[in-house]
Amino acid sequence: MAELGWLKSSFSEDGGNNCIEIARLPGHYLAVRESSAPECLIVANRLRLQALLTRTKQKSLLPPGR
Repeated sequence: MAELGWLKSSFSEDGGNNCIEIARLPGHYLAVRESSAPECLIVANRLRLQALLTRTKQKSLLPPGR
């Protein structure tokens, strides 16, 4: 997936492999990867990715009620 247009945060250090990158995929999907392990991807639609990020920020990865 190296041919995708990967974007990384402006908060990432220049030239380092210590950031999260994101790319658009066909069909309204997004791919997310860690720059130090680019072969490992999370692929999700925008709503699922937003839910993952929200729960990660809240430090609550378990579904409500568990």
